[in-house]
Amino acid sequence: MTNPGRPSAHLRLAAALDGLAAVFGGMTAHPDEHNCECHWGSADELAQLKVPDTDLDLDLLGRTWRAPDWSDHASVLRRILPQLATALVKGSVEPHEGFEEVGRSVARGHWQQWPTAQAEAVREFLHALWADTLTDPDPAVPAYEVLALITEASATLTPWLTTWETVTDRAADSHLAEAAAKWEYDLLGDQLPWDSWENEEEKRTELTAWLVRNAPARLRAHGVSEELLHRIRLLGLTGATAPCWASLL
Repeated sequence: MTNPGRPSAHLRLAAALDGLAAVFGGMTAHPDEHNCECHWGSADELAQLKVPDTDLDLDLLGRTWRAPDWSDHASVLRRILPQLATALVKGSVEPHEGFEEVGRSVARGHWQQWPTAQAEAVREFLHALWADTLTDPDPAVPAYEVLALITEASATLTPWLTTWETVTDRAADSHLAEAAAKWEYDLLGDQLPWDSWENEEEKRTELTAWLVRNAPARLRAHGVSEELLHRIRLLGLTGATAPCWASLL
């Protein structure tokens, strides 16, 4: 079955990548930026961050976005952002644990405070990446990982869940089934299914409520197991009606 939203989402993502390249082209790390040669990389590698518009090898790119101790993280992020975004789309980014790590690196740059054109380019990429992921039957990065990334990058869960409500084709429902199966154990244990540095409890509560409200009908129509549907129902039991999870897991 064809998905009429897929071509437009893919074109939007391509345009968002072009937008990042246009807005952040020519940018470099601060001239005085430094990092530890023992733990990050060599002086020659550091020098590459101070030259614009040249691709880093993937290992250096990874070490750069992971490093938490840049003096001016924002300028380093602007230097690598077009290449990092392209690598994400291609599935070439490999976090040590989860893709929320990438989102936290983006958040450390405080991109919402950047000049309007720069902030809008980042915002549009996050939205375009999400739209493309939901409509892609086989995305390079699973939807549940992309959700963690964009949530941590933007410090909000709400707009991404709202978008998922409106995209109800088979690909989006398949991603929902995969995500629900991935999340339910942590959520039943009152844990957010990814590591978050801020507002973890609020995000967990919002994700749980959204899943209980929106997932059952879509998952049932998608043909998931009754066991998964039952565990989603358990998420909706609170307070005095909530059973002991240990006896049900």
